[in-house]
Amino acid sequence: MGIAASELCRYVIKPTLVYLGRHCASAEALLLGVAASQSALGSALHDRRGHGLYRIGESRHQALWDEFLAHDPELASLIRGLASQHAFLRGPHLELAVNLRYSTAIAWMLIEQRALPLPAADDLLGHARIWRQIFHPQGRLRDFTHAWHTCIEPVMAPES
Repeated sequence: MGIAASELCRYVIKPTLVYLGRHCASAEALLLGVAASQSALGSALHDRRGHGLYRIGESRHQALWDEFLAHDPELASLIRGLASQHAFLRGPHLELAVNLRYSTAIAWMLIEQRALPLPAADDLLGHARIWRQIFHPQGRLRDFTHAWHTCIEPVMAPES
């Protein structure tokens, strides 16, 4: 069993997006859907596709730092601030599995790097298309929607 969707959103995704200055309802929904699709909200934190909630591979993680974040030192410093001080230096890819806010920031940067327009927060197929394009090119849109309906929809309580 993974992390409760409502808690993942409330305590990890939303605060991370706010910290990065990128918060919006659509970004929250997209990251939640990606986590559901990639790892069933963290029910397993490693497989052949990558590490953590978002299944980010080591080469993609490294390339993001080298090709995107290296060109924006202020943003890179902000994201580096989420990583563990010593553990990051010894095993930066391990942070993707053990540090939820760091892995969420990296997942968001993979999305931001592509500069794709975000669909509306309730556009499940729009989010599925972004997921497939960025995180799982061999994935099917119905895989994303199934993960949403299975992992997220039943446990998300409406905000009051």
